[in-house]
Amino acid sequence: MSKFEYPRPQLVRDRWLCLNGKWRFAFDDARRYSTPADGVQWEREIVVPFAPECELSGINDQGFHAQCWYEREFVLAPDSGRTILHFGAVDYFARVWVNGQLVTEHEGGHTSFSADITAAMRADGHQTVTLWVCDDPADLAKPRGKQDWLLEPHSIWYPRTTGIWQTVWVEQVPSTYLQSLRWTPLFETFEIGCEIFATGDIQEDLFVEVRIWHGDLLLADDHYKLLGHEANRKIALSDPGIDDSRNELLWSPERPTLLDAEVTLRHGDRVLDRIRSYTALRSFSINRDRLMLNGRPYALRLVLDQGYWPESLMTAPTDEHLRRDVELTKLMGFNGVRKHQKIEDPRYLYWADRLGLLVWEEMPSAYRFSPRAIQRMVREWTEAITRDYSHPCIIVWVAFNESWGVPNLTLTQAHRNAVEALYHLTRTLDATRPVIGNDGWEASATDILGIHDYDGEPDRLGARYETSEHRTLFDQRRPGGRILTLDGFPHRGQPIVLTEFGGIAYDVDADPEQTWGYSRAHTAESFYDVYRRMLAVVNTRTMFAGFCYTQFADTFQEANGLLRADRTPKIPLEMISAATRNVPLEGESNQQAESPPTTYQPT
Repeated sequence: MSKFEYPRPQLVRDRWLCLNGKWRFAFDDARRYSTPADGVQWEREIVVPFAPECELSGINDQGFHAQCWYEREFVLAPDSGRTILHFGAVDYFARVWVNGQLVTEHEGGHTSFSADITAAMRADGHQTVTLWVCDDPADLAKPRGKQDWLLEPHSIWYPRTTGIWQTVWVEQVPSTYLQSLRWTPLFETFEIGCEIFATGDIQEDLFVEVRIWHGDLLLADDHYKLLGHEANRKIALSDPGIDDSRNELLWSPERPTLLDAEVTLRHGDRVLDRIRSYTALRSFSINRDRLMLNGRPYALRLVLDQGYWPESLMTAPTDEHLRRDVELTKLMGFNGVRKHQKIEDPRYLYWADRLGLLVWEEMPSAYRFSPRAIQRMVREWTEAITRDYSHPCIIVWVAFNESWGVPNLTLTQAHRNAVEALYHLTRTLDATRPVIGNDGWEASATDILGIHDYDGEPDRLGARYETSEHRTLFDQRRPGGRILTLDGFPHRGQPIVLTEFGGIAYDVDADPEQTWGYSRAHTAESFYDVYRRMLAVVNTRTMFAGFCYTQFADTFQEANGLLRADRTPKIPLEMISAATRNVPLEGESNQQAESPPTTYQPT
């Protein structure tokens, strides 16, 4: 077992080998090589899974490099089953050889892919895996999120990530094995939907056993026959009826109850495969203008999280760093996070599931509109939803952000069609969660109306959203200088969430000319004062079903985090938490909590 944690937390087997660590590496700016047989000149070593642009990779080269190569050996003897090679994420296009034999290729920088390498393995157990990566830094028609297309990071964009940036691993499975598993909580009927897919040498009379536990209590022990290669069933749990008893089983940020599961694939009396998993019973829905968690109104307190580290970019330095980010979010008084322009590592989602944190998952944007860009988005977004569907922490899917990649929504029908198409596709792939078509402004097809408003003056921000007449807001006031809804899509009563606001820059050690924020504070006292006043506004405006503050941590030139880039708090966590929840600090009166800010400067 490696020091790295198991990369696929909802379908766990014991037999696996982590391939993170030192690989041979070469940039190929001249495009000299097409296959490993071309004799790649291995100029360097890289530490996988860290991208070559970051310090922890050992390369730390943030220049423009469109192509690169990786290679390493590992020892694993073939057995009677199959061997599967997995890549957590490789940015952007990857082609993979094992022992010189092409085994797979994959396009999309944020999603996982695998290859059955059984036929390519050497009998003596000495294996070589080679990877070619193409990631054109100037290509704006691919989903790239916050990766800058300029050489030096500017404004709200960050260094690029090329190549492998999540765990590489290999596992040995039986010749007939469980390929995937999908859980669907059905709160209204107190059931768990279970979809199981087997693959390999499919035979007649295959059965699966599904067991679910709450702690040591066995809740279900079911036995299903596979029809073809799949089984699709609803597992009924005993509904205690009254909330006090129901709450023992329900998942929420305040009480993140997970249900452990085991799935066994059998052929007659013979066990073919067995995996461990988990699920949860919870619902997230909409009732008129309110968001509902487990059938009750629930106010969202989210923070925008870019998911970057200074030393390792989009890859967490360790699994403990992912866990700590979830813990810090909760310690600052938030009950959820909007993962911004990044499909996060499943290990982060695991800790959000286990520790209790709501997650909005957002598709990284392309920045040039074209049929090819939309085709790429559709493919990668479909893979992301398929991979992450079963995580109870995920409550909302966001297809587009701030019209990025569809810049002419008010003028061009094709751009509007793209947003509406992605919205309906997402609702088709997952009918259980709300979907935002375009977050921030210029909304069309959407279940939640997200507004981005970086007004730096709390009183003015509060006055804008005091109105109980929504028409005034949508027809006459335009936060960010954009219309909130497109013609033909008036507000139909959907919940309104202030999905970006704040962005207060505060860093006493940095040159203000080299850092960026939507407004700026110059002392810890003024930073706390203005944050507290802003959060008092958004917590008390009945128009809002929730909010998302910008942002969790400083990220490169952006100094507008509540935490520094190394995750140390700029002011004590208990002060942030009290302000986030709009409650007085211990020993602080309500009158003290309403004192005016000092040395605060909107920009």
